[in-house]
Amino acid sequence: MSEVAFIGLGVMGYPMAAHLQNKGGHKVTVYNRSAARAEQWVAEHGGQKAATPMEAARGKDFVFACVGNDDDLRSVTLGEQGAFHGMESGSVFIDNTTASAEVARELAGEAQEHGFGFIDAPVSGGQAGAENGVLTVMCGGTQDVFDKARPVIEAYARMVGLMGPAGAGQLTKMINQICIAGLVQGLAEGIHFGKKAGLDIEKVIDVISKGAAGSWQMENRHKTMNESRYDFGFAVDWMRKDLGICLAEADRNGASLPVTALVDQFYKDVQAMGGGRWDTSSLLARLARRT
Repeated sequence: MSEVAFIGLGVMGYPMAAHLQNKGGHKVTVYNRSAARAEQWVAEHGGQKAATPMEAARGKDFVFACVGNDDDLRSVTLGEQGAFHGMESGSVFIDNTTASAEVARELAGEAQEHGFGFIDAPVSGGQAGAENGVLTVMCGGTQDVFDKARPVIEAYARMVGLMGPAGAGQLTKMINQICIAGLVQGLAEGIHFGKKAGLDIEKVIDVISKGAAGSWQMENRHKTMNESRYDFGFAVDWMRKDLGICLAEADRNGASLPVTALVDQFYKDVQAMGGGRWDTSSLLARLARRT
């Protein structure tokens, strides 16, 4: 059993911290910007809550974070009451935030200077994956620190892989989001086309999902898309944040992402429709509205 801190109890962090406490058997201290959320977590799962990230991190073997963006991450790590000020030599900071590769490298350097490890470890699998403890975790860091952290991360994961040095986890998550954006748009167009053609979408998907067109998105989202229900999974607002990170990185490394840039604008249209909190499959709603 390890002494663990978890910073950020949003829709992902809340169940991830619970798996560390209940499934992993670790002693977990939580911090959340809204103290009431931390109090609720402790009431449900035990453990302790801390008043600041620094207090949460003090004396811990592993410190996890799952917050909103680069600025949030810098605040909870390097801020006046940030976790890095409470961590000790030999401990490990594991960042589950989807953020830039740039901030991952920055924080890895800061951690090295202070004698503790850093892993950028963004996740895929959505809220359901977090709740069921079956997330895919893409890590960046050194092999020795990864080997130390992996058994702890596995409390909430189905797959944990080291992709390369610091920042490689975030770069891999960008690829994940790039692929999803194109897949969802294709699925939305396929369902939209099928409806216009007067076909039974359930019958169509039952057949084509068994062939080369099959995907996780098709298997898990086609039914609710066909019923115009978009209250499941990853929100449009979050996807636009992630695609913004992808496009900014592409500007730096020279990659061409024409489809990703186009789908990002389609999600902007969905936001203008009032669908910022709809899940990403709501690209179909945009097509339906335009015809």
